[in-house]
Amino acid sequence: MIFEKIKTIPTSEELLDKAFSRSVRTMAGKTIDGPTTRCEANEAMLLTAANILSDNLKSINKMFPSFDQISPFYYDLTDILIGVDDLKKALNNVKWASEKIHTMSREYIGKIRGNKTPDVPRKEAFGRMSSIVGSVSKDLLLLGEARNILRKLPDVREEPTIIVAGYPNVGKSSFVTAVTNATPEVASYPFTTKGILIGHMEKNNIRYQIIDTPGLLDRPMSERNEIELQAITALRRLDAIVLILIDPSESCGYDLTAQLKLAHEIQDQFAIPSIIAANKSDRDEFKKPDEIEYVISTMTGEGIDVLTEKLIEMLPKVEPKFEEMPPLRDDF
Repeated sequence: MIFEKIKTIPTSEELLDKAFSRSVRTMAGKTIDGPTTRCEANEAMLLTAANILSDNLKSINKMFPSFDQISPFYYDLTDILIGVDDLKKALNNVKWASEKIHTMSREYIGKIRGNKTPDVPRKEAFGRMSSIVGSVSKDLLLLGEARNILRKLPDVREEPTIIVAGYPNVGKSSFVTAVTNATPEVASYPFTTKGILIGHMEKNNIRYQIIDTPGLLDRPMSERNEIELQAITALRRLDAIVLILIDPSESCGYDLTAQLKLAHEIQDQFAIPSIIAANKSDRDEFKKPDEIEYVISTMTGEGIDVLTEKLIEMLPKVEPKFEEMPPLRDDF
């Protein structure tokens, strides 16, 4: 995932402590026996501190991906959670600080060389570096918070996607497991204390992504906060459709009327292709609603293949991907 490589972002205090501690050790390793060596020792101190600060700030800037090039899905999520403009501003400020420290330190090297009291310009340089780093302290804190949030985002890919919605315990996770024939990946999601389940299936050399989103689509729209609604909008950046599962047996703990109301709210609220299917047909108390065409049982597998084919048919058409075969060798 694009944000996994972002390492821990140090605070301004941690950066300065690291740089100045190293510079002191550099001075301690020098033999000072005259004006020349004293200038060289102060120059080494300055270069050590400046390089550490400049390089670390530059590295922070490079760890973040270009927000002009990432997928629309992750762009929207980043904008919802943090604010892309705020992130860009913070990164530009950190880049400026890196370049400023690099340029300024080279100017002070000239002031140190041949100076009878080289520690004076070196201390002045340290003061200016501290001021520069201090000026981006809030930017570093913002980037640190952003890093902690972005690294937890699920690995959602730009593939044909089926989003599974419905009340809890209607069989959403069971459906993901059934159609992917594997234990789905569990990923944290920033809009709910629960996680989302991500599975993949392949049909005719095309890979499809199946996402169960508990906490996003399993309660009435009137109870949702703004971030939840924006999150679903972000999901629409994918080539997605919505499968809304209901449980007519009501063994999920919710009556059928409430389940159908949620299903219709989802269809009315979001301009995204959707289909309603009834699960748990294996239960004795199951009664198929007249308006529902597709009936399945994630327990027995009844109707799952037919429903899956319908879902694939509803998705935007994509070309199958074939692995290129290596060229044939002619040296046999």
